[in-house]
Amino acid sequence: QVQLVESGGGLVQAGGSLRLSCAASGSIFSINDMGWYRQAPGKQRELVATITRGGSTNYADSVKGRFTISRDNAKITVYLQMNSLKPEDTAVYYCNARITTAQGMAYYVRDYWGQGTQVTVSS
Repeated sequence: QVQLVESGGGLVQAGGSLRLSCAASGSIFSINDMGWYRQAPGKQRELVATITRGGSTNYADSVKGRFTISRDNAKITVYLQMNSLKPEDTAVYYCNARITTAQGMAYYVRDYWGQGTQVTVSS
């Protein structure tokens, strides 16, 4: 069984910083892309940032220059450093990972999601 566990959310004033972490555990054969998504009240879930196993990154325009995604493959952990936070960054942030698991001679690839962590930015 695979689990993604997020931590690091909280309440911060506008202009402040937070660092989110997401650790994967379980019967993992390999992890490909990892990323962060967010969902604000009344809105659809949206991509924030992704990172490949090799370290290539992609960001939503709204967070470029303020957020930085990174990963530690040895620790199977992805991070999101969020600086210069704005009230519009308020949302539940979800970790995502495309993970390969092995069962005997068979391999399965699917996306896994964390439980979400609340980030609230006050003005």
